[in-house]
Amino acid sequence: QVENAFRVFTQRDDIAILLINQHIANEIRGVLDEYYEMVQGRQNPLPTILEIPSKTHPYEMDKDSLMTRVQALMGPREL
Repeated sequence: QVENAFRVFTQRDDIAILLINQHIANEIRGVLDEYYEMVQGRQNPLPTILEIPSKTHPYEMDKDSLMTRVQALMGPREL
């Protein structure tokens, strides 16, 4: 169900930012990776996906796809 909802929301043109708890994003990581590959290089890659921490699950920066991409662009520095 989560994968289907994600696909529906990412196809809508009235959504610019999609917030998803990190632990839910981890459950559909393959679908997220496919989406990131699909929008890579687009001039306007919308919606933007933001993985946010949950109150009930610990935040894991190494599993946050946005932070992973930022770190790859900045090099091996610590964030």
